[in-house]
Amino acid sequence: MAAKKTTIRVRQTGSATRRPDVQRRILTGLGLGRIGKEKELEDTPAIRGMIAKVAHMVTVIEG
Repeated sequence: MAAKKTTIRVRQTGSATRRPDVQRRILTGLGLGRIGKEKELEDTPAIRGMIAKVAHMVTVIEG
């Protein structure tokens, strides 16, 4: 029986303007790009690492 895949919801709270290119590309990789945009993503170590790199611009929404 396959394990249930968990997901997390991420909302962009900060602007990518005047940020390093790497951080802009991470936001794009997460499916974000505008303040207020939300995305539901699979909870994997890779996604968690990406969120950690831009933690000052995103919020993880519980529930």
